[in-house]
Parts: sequence; structure tokens; C-alpha cells
Amino acid sequence: MKLRLAVASALVFACSGPALASEGYSKKERAALVRYLKETQKNIEKATRGLTPEQWKFKQAPDRWSVADCLEHLTVTEDFLRERAIQGGVLKTPAAPEKKSAEMQAKNDALILKVIPDRSNKAQAPEPLRPTGKWADPKELLKEFKARRKKTIEFVKTADVDLRAYFMDSPVIKGLDAHQWVMFLSAHCARHTAQMLEVKADPNFPKKKGGY
Repeated sequence: MKLRLAVASALVFACSGPALASEGYSKKERAALVRYLKETQKNIEKATRGLTPEQWKFKQAPDRWSVADCLEHLTVTEDFLRERAIQGGVLKTPAAPEKKSAEMQAKNDALILKVIPDRSNKAQAPEPLRPTGKWADPKELLKEFKARRKKTIEFVKTADVDLRAYFMDSPVIKGLDAHQWVMFLSAHCARHTAQMLEVKADPNFPKKKGGY
């Protein structure tokens, strides 16, 4: 909760001001986005640390996801959202700086941080993004996730366009700019980190005998 409030405050502060429509992508916005990506990665690493093989694969029910399933889903979704939705989607639309609005930026920023991590709103992952057990070794899976997240962070750090000036609807929230699509990606990680913690809190979660 503190993280979400801090990020929201930083983002709202960064995009406030009457000259917003004529400004480029600010260093404060870029830095806030990188911090959120790093924090959600850190929380994933914490949630998956030290699990035994039994804990790693434990499911609350046959149709529920394990911690391993959640991390695999996040790993494949990372590239999907960055490469297809952001770089190959919203940033392929014509730039529309005239559509920039401090009010709408603040509204959608806050909405992403509230709605996407909220586990009370259930959603079904598209078939290509569902876990298949591709990575048998948890260490290799985490290594792969971190490598893909590194690419996302590098993309944000080096983007030479105004990420606030490109727009595309998401399936959940309309009128997201490219900056908010990256926020969406990071908030999606927070959502499934919460799911991992739900799995670990299950009374039938295996007792620890030795971990990865």
C-alpha cells in the first residue's frame, strides 16, 4: 500500500502543472516508473525465495495456479506487454501530445495502481500467456524473469520519445498512454505477487524441509 501511494504521489506530482501539454517526458516520471518496476521485481524475488520443490508446485486446487505458475505467467507476459502492447502497439500509433491532460494522467495512474493489483477482480489469462511448465528449474525461471524485466527497465531509461504522448486503450482501462502501459505491466506483477502470497498462506501449504 505504501509503495502504491508513493508511486502515485510521485507520478501525479511529476505530471502536474499548467504547461503539461507542451512539455516532454520528465525525468521525474521516468524515475518513478523505474522505481515501480524495481520494487515489484524485488517483491517477486522475496515471495519466491527459499521455496522447496513441494512448495514451489503446490496448488490450492487443481484449477488454481502454483507459485511456479504465477512466475511463469509473469515471465511470458513481461515480453508480451513490452514488445507487443507497448513497443509494437501504443508506440506505433501517431503521437498525440495535444491529448495530454494532467487530470486524465492522474486519474488513470491512480486507477491502474488500484484496479490492476486488486485480486478481488478475477480475470482469465489469454491462452498464450498461461503457464505450461516450460521452466522446470525455479532458478532458471527467476533468472529469465529478471532478464526480461531488465529489458523493460532499460527501455524506460532510454526511451527517446514522450511516453505520455502515445495512447491506446487497454482491455481494462481506456485511454492509457505508453507510460501507463508500463505501469500496467508493473501493477500486473503486483497482482500475481499477491496471488503467490495467497498460495503460501494456505493452511495446506507444505512445510519447509529445504529450499531452492
